[in-house]
Amino acid sequence: MPTRSIPAGAHPLDVIPLFRRWPASPSRNLVYTAIWSSLIGVLLAVATCAFMGTVRPLPRMLAYMIVTANVVGFLIHGALALLRLAAPAAFARGAWPMQVCKVLLMACCAVFGIALPDALLRGANPFAALLRDGALAPLLPFGVVTALMMVVVLATGERRLARATEAARQQEQIAEAARLLAEAKLRTLQAQIEPHFLYNTLANVVSLIGADPARARHMLERLIDFLRASLSASRAEHATLQGEVELARAYLDLLTVRMGARLRYVIDVEPACRDAVIAPMLIQPLVENAVMHGIEPKVDGGTIVVRARRRDGGVCIEVADDGVGLVPAAPRPGGGVGMSNLRERLRTLHGNNAQVQLLENQDGGVTSRLVLPA
Repeated sequence: MPTRSIPAGAHPLDVIPLFRRWPASPSRNLVYTAIWSSLIGVLLAVATCAFMGTVRPLPRMLAYMIVTANVVGFLIHGALALLRLAAPAAFARGAWPMQVCKVLLMACCAVFGIALPDALLRGANPFAALLRDGALAPLLPFGVVTALMMVVVLATGERRLARATEAARQQEQIAEAARLLAEAKLRTLQAQIEPHFLYNTLANVVSLIGADPARARHMLERLIDFLRASLSASRAEHATLQGEVELARAYLDLLTVRMGARLRYVIDVEPACRDAVIAPMLIQPLVENAVMHGIEPKVDGGTIVVRARRRDGGVCIEVADDGVGLVPAAPRPGGGVGMSNLRERLRTLHGNNAQVQLLENQDGGVTSRLVLPA
């Protein structure tokens, strides 16, 4: 991934996941520079006392190194910030002239940052101390080495951050592709109308035109209402519970014309949940399932009850029938949006926070319960 994709406020500590939790900002980077510099100062103090020996006790050496490291760190921090402001495009591209400029700038900051605390402790002028004979020469190699080390650290951090950013971008693309695929699949499922049901309904309309024109007209009007509601639901991303119930009502009205006294229905929706926002075409499969597998196979028909209640901050929707119950049945033509597709939709929309339950009623029939989160 190109370096320009790195956030402008990136800091070497951003390579550690813990430090990425605080969004980049100037104040955050100042705090991180203090932490970063202090850690370097502690390491230098311990290394100096352990391997090089010193006449200063460890606490005094620790304080001296932390102060010196922070002076160097904040000088480099400020110099890079000014360089970014002066040439933002070149700084973002990170071409070799800019890298050379960074090395020289950080080397100067390191040299002056090392000389400044020492001169202040002795009460001397740091500029005069640097210019006196023999004082600048030993510090220049150290400044260059420090600058090169900082460039390596920054480059390593940028590469790691670039990899992390690229991985996050790829994950977002994968998630977005999965979402679009799921949405396309859901819309395909939502737009399905069982051909078997549609053909039977139109065939009934044709058969009634001569014998009972008023009934045929009523059936055709309810079919139009149902198709209009189904089309609107298939194009919507969200629906209200009341709207979904009206779609189920249009479907049941249509079937009562076709099935006559064999089908009765009751809709009982709690007023408090009528405006609840849910995904479209969630209730319709439950009603279709109740009619197809519960009422139609029963010679005397039966009753379907659609209930909706608030429960635990969410919505509980039940479609109950007093049909044949949970008995094995031969596969039927058509198919429409089945229970398996409904479960798949709920997993895509709500993960494990939604449930579909099939409960056998004691007096016969089945209750399909749909539990949706708030």
